[in-house]
Amino acid sequence: MSRTDWEVVIGLEVHTQLNTQSKIFSSASIAFGAEPNVQACGVDIALPGVLPVLNKGAVERAIRFGLSVGASIAPKSVFARKNYFYPDLPKGYQISQFELPVVVGGALNLLVPDGKGGAYEKRVNLTRAHLEEDAGKSLHEDFHGMTGIDLNRAGTPLLEIVSEPDMRSSAEAVAYAKQLHSLVRWIDICDGNMQEGSFRCDANVSVRPRGQEQFGTRREIKNLNSFRFLQQAIDYEIQWQIDLIEDGGKVQQATVLFDPDSGETRAMRSKEDAHDYRYFPDPDLLPLVISDEWVERVRGELPELPVALSARFQGEYGLSAYDATTLTASRDMARFYLDTVAATGTANAKTCANWVMGDLAGRLNKAELDITASPVSAVQLAGLVARIADNTISNAIAKKVFEALWNGEGESADAIIEAQGLKQVTDSGAIEAIIDEVLAANQKSVEEFRAGKEKAFNALVGQCMKASKGKANPAQVNEILKKKLG
Repeated sequence: MSRTDWEVVIGLEVHTQLNTQSKIFSSASIAFGAEPNVQACGVDIALPGVLPVLNKGAVERAIRFGLSVGASIAPKSVFARKNYFYPDLPKGYQISQFELPVVVGGALNLLVPDGKGGAYEKRVNLTRAHLEEDAGKSLHEDFHGMTGIDLNRAGTPLLEIVSEPDMRSSAEAVAYAKQLHSLVRWIDICDGNMQEGSFRCDANVSVRPRGQEQFGTRREIKNLNSFRFLQQAIDYEIQWQIDLIEDGGKVQQATVLFDPDSGETRAMRSKEDAHDYRYFPDPDLLPLVISDEWVERVRGELPELPVALSARFQGEYGLSAYDATTLTASRDMARFYLDTVAATGTANAKTCANWVMGDLAGRLNKAELDITASPVSAVQLAGLVARIADNTISNAIAKKVFEALWNGEGESADAIIEAQGLKQVTDSGAIEAIIDEVLAANQKSVEEFRAGKEKAFNALVGQCMKASKGKANPAQVNEILKKKLG
């Protein structure tokens, strides 16, 4: 069987660290980078007699997420003890939610790259999102063959977001993870820092013969903390399962790890099912009751969501679905774009979009800068767009002005245009004189054009622009040149 004879089934479980100041059941700090074990209090390390108290901020962030994906907010949810032994789990159980999670259902709508320069729409449904505490961390280096335990993370609030098995390729899984990553930052419930473990993905992967309804046996790839690793791990796992089945083997349900150095997955342990964890309601925590009034208050505090803003960009600004989706990939980019349009007018909305997604994004990527640290402000970019719109400068000259703004050579586009003498030549007489000189000096190109070679016309235009040092209005150059050449 070829790869196309198999269908891939993927579901993701994403652990999103909530950006509260303290832990989910204690007042200990969750700040990153502290010395090991200095942020583990009595509740976190399960000293006798201590009791957990639920963090209200964590609940509100869960509600915020549920509303942003169109999910139901459970009026009553319950915390349970998930029992298992691991060295960095001091209680011997994890406080989580099982049968009654706080968020139920919802969906994300994606644009997935098709590998051919385009994209297609995909809807991924969510099963649930539940609150839970994080475990500590096992440290395997610098301990002379032993393992160290850091309990600073123990008790850190997590929202585990579980998708339905709706994805059919690693590209769809990455698109979903990126969209989710953007959303949790947009609604300000998570900083999204994958290097620090604030956003971690577990991928459940299985394969089945195309056309078969029954799912294949899944293997769970744990703790993927980059989109590149997510794609590599899924692609390797897919091929590994297909090869195993085609060689006569059977996939065994398991938890696996991805090794970025080898690009391979390897089994860590057999995969547990829910009954293996012996869930039962935590006797120390009352059921979580969320009133309609609480939900509505949180709804009123939500920012305009990416889907709504994307629709507004298409409806009010006339942008394509692709442009609108790109500009709402992050809240900071959307805000920068909105500020740019506000400073120059909606008539220039498309030109603003082109500059934000093109030259500005390119320079930011090259410099490894976030848009919030852009050397060119939204107002400065708006000034540049305005001078393009009123034909003060051409697009070619605009790129020079942008570089000067980026390098801090002037406070505004107007100042740079004035200081460097970059104003576009629009006087027909002056342009005609330049063209006459170019035609006289390039008779061979003139003859080639009149012999039917269209490329010769472009060469003459180029010579005219060169002679004017890029200042001549390109549209006027084209028009006058065509008249003179007949």
